[in-house]
Amino acid sequence: MFVPREVRGILFMKIRNIAIIAHVDHGKTTLVDALLRQSKTKLNKDVETSELIMDSNELERERGITIFSKNASVVWNETKINIIDTPGHADFGGEVERVLTMADGCLLLIDAKEGPMPQTRFVLKHALSKRLKIIVVVNKIDRPDARINEVLDKTLDLFLELGATDEVADFPIVYASAKEGKAGFEPDLNSMTDISPVFESILKNVQEPSGDPEKSLQILMTTLARDDYKGRIAIGRIYNGAVVSGQEIIHINRSGVQKKYRLTSLMTFVGLERLDVKEASAGDIIAVSGIPDITIGETIASVENPTALPLLAIEEPTVRMTFSVNDSPFAGREGEFKTSRQIAERLYKELETDTALRVEDTEDGKWSVSGRGELHLAILIERLRREGYELQVGRPQVILKEIDGKKMAPFERVFIEAPQDYSGIVMQKMGTRKAVMEDMTTDQNNIVYLQFIIPTSAFFGYRSEFITDTRGLGIINTTFYKYDEDKGEPIRREHGSLVSHETGMSNLYGMLNAQDRGVLFIEPAVPVYKGQVIGENSRSEDMSVNVCKAKQLSNMRSKGDGKADHFNAPRVMSLEDALEYVSDDELVEVTPKNIRIRKVILDEVEAKRMKAQGK
Repeated sequence: MFVPREVRGILFMKIRNIAIIAHVDHGKTTLVDALLRQSKTKLNKDVETSELIMDSNELERERGITIFSKNASVVWNETKINIIDTPGHADFGGEVERVLTMADGCLLLIDAKEGPMPQTRFVLKHALSKRLKIIVVVNKIDRPDARINEVLDKTLDLFLELGATDEVADFPIVYASAKEGKAGFEPDLNSMTDISPVFESILKNVQEPSGDPEKSLQILMTTLARDDYKGRIAIGRIYNGAVVSGQEIIHINRSGVQKKYRLTSLMTFVGLERLDVKEASAGDIIAVSGIPDITIGETIASVENPTALPLLAIEEPTVRMTFSVNDSPFAGREGEFKTSRQIAERLYKELETDTALRVEDTEDGKWSVSGRGELHLAILIERLRREGYELQVGRPQVILKEIDGKKMAPFERVFIEAPQDYSGIVMQKMGTRKAVMEDMTTDQNNIVYLQFIIPTSAFFGYRSEFITDTRGLGIINTTFYKYDEDKGEPIRREHGSLVSHETGMSNLYGMLNAQDRGVLFIEPAVPVYKGQVIGENSRSEDMSVNVCKAKQLSNMRSKGDGKADHFNAPRVMSLEDALEYVSDDELVEVTPKNIRIRKVILDEVEAKRMKAQGK
């Protein structure tokens, strides 16, 4: 097998495995880009001009967050540094926990103004439990409102709060402006020249990976990918031994069952690419193919002495949604893939790489899809939509578990940061949603930090309310807390829906009359159908409105004709907004071109009859 020249020298270098953990939007991906560029890593032409190399997914670029963990490597001073870029959102926290098992150290990236945030705490706790060496990188020191000393004090408090020893709490510090590609050991941007202090700190503080290349082979798989030609690709770290391309191995699954396979390819990471190699040894991060049924957390071992490594836990889903074929009056107009067979194939294909996802067929020909949270499922739906799929989904429901004979519901820990002027409305709204306040502090800038425990079901739909209540100035984050008994009544939506009375084209005349009833979701000259939700009613009940009504034309003019009528700008509903809005008798219709909300039973009379019969 041909081994590229840039790979040959890497195979026998010293190795460092480093994970980068940070809260959303603290500059993690930007820092990785600077490390890749300044280490003269060979990049494809299509990414050399890109602003964010690692966030290659279209959704990641739009949202400014990392959704999928990725691997890369750079060479610095004849040492290969494997870099693991991890998700920063709590819904992908399970993936963070798994990929940390591949690392021997962590770069903990902290915003010089915001300091350590809730999800930083979540991941740092696991990093400390695995006894990884933590290097703190204070990023964005070029911000005019940077509070470097206060941020470091908060970081130290967080380490101590999480039970770090004095030795661990005496962490090395690097100051950086990842956007400018500069770093230093002192917080002086003018004295910085490049990003090399980050590399120097990694080589000095992070140990070489443990593992004996002479022992029997043991590889722990932590991530899955898919290739159209190679099939399922498993990515993991070699804990002991060495592996050769094409050799026979034993796959030990979660139940302890052993099966023999032959590796069809062995790859290592060079820059951003996976390149085929002949061999790899203990400590390196590799990707292999040829094992069709391997899943995350399982072991690849030698044929002579197959010994399993400890299994990695796969997080359990907490939220369920029902997916179904689109059966609205506009079904089949906008999507490329819309049959039950096509949707089912795509959902089950997703299971190959997303172990936190569950898909079950239901008796009525639909699919029950379970995931870690609302965002987890919303990202999946958005990806399907962009791939050309057309479907409809129901309201998110929490997954109940029976523990000790009692039905338990998932609870979330909610972290809120908002100006003091809006703290009252936040506490009022959280109180009505059965939230229990754990902590409340105020800083010198009159910013209030609140911490609540709330049932997951009661939290549905609050994010959009929170943004409105805090005029967009608040920050809200959640992490899974635990399963507990939820004794309260389910939260009901305060407002009803405005439902289209007939099928047709929305007309400005009809919409001017309808907008006095509440907030509209559509514009004039848009096709609508009977039973489609076109707005939110200002009252608690649903209301049927005719937005297709046109003004009767005649040759008579009245005194008031010609006056300017004001049409309020409609509220544009994103996919997350729609999923948060819908009630139990509504569905979200998702197509490549539109996101619509509709009633399950489109005919109002039929819906009332079914409700009266208790169906």
